[in-house]
Amino acid sequence: MTFNGYGVWAIYKFEMARALRTLWQSIVTPVITTALYFVVFGSAIGSRMTEIDGVPYGAFIVPGLIMLSLFTQSIFNASFGIYFPKFTGTIYELLSAPVSPFEIVLAYVGAAATKSAVLGLIILATAALFVPLQILHPVWMLAILILIATTFSLFGFIIGIWAQSFEQLNFIPMLVVTPLTFLGGSFYSIHMLPEPWRTITHFNPVVYLISGFRWSFYGHGDVPIVWSLLATCGFLVACLAVVGWMFRTGYRLKT
Repeated sequence: MTFNGYGVWAIYKFEMARALRTLWQSIVTPVITTALYFVVFGSAIGSRMTEIDGVPYGAFIVPGLIMLSLFTQSIFNASFGIYFPKFTGTIYELLSAPVSPFEIVLAYVGAAATKSAVLGLIILATAALFVPLQILHPVWMLAILILIATTFSLFGFIIGIWAQSFEQLNFIPMLVVTPLTFLGGSFYSIHMLPEPWRTITHFNPVVYLISGFRWSFYGHGDVPIVWSLLATCGFLVACLAVVGWMFRTGYRLKT
């Protein structure tokens, strides 16, 4: 079967158009939320904690703030994108169309990752209005941003297939991913934690993602960059394996 570029583009364009129709929710709300985080954390805590690892506190939290929005928006965009056809019953038209499972995933995940990566760059530009930023490895910063956006969009795609209600759609992002992000060094360095909490924190997978992204800014993180990249790529491979299994078995796609 040849690659159906037209079908992929049609789904991708439809998903991107949906973001433009909900511009306030997709772009404006996360940017306002980020600004509020700067006001609360940057002003209240930053006045008492001037630097972490030689980086001004306001600048230190920028990678964590971007990751916080990237995780939630990637999951939301991808999960809602595939869940809505299930909810309306149009999923059967999609499955019977001349597009392969790979092309379906490429279109939905590609659109979700694009929206999340663009949002991350907008938040980065917003942060630059509040604090002076330094990006030592801009190419790596962009690469890690896209890699994490793609990985969590795949994760969101899995949640969208698994979910059988809007409550389940929001369960994992709100009650699992967001707490892990707050406890994963978004607003502090895990080296500041006493034992045994510092050791326990290393079992939080989000730590490795935030640390790798922060490394691209300041040249250092809470864990070595190699570990961060391995953890991110491992999560990506695991998500790909789960998505492949879902399409092979038809799990909650055909029932």
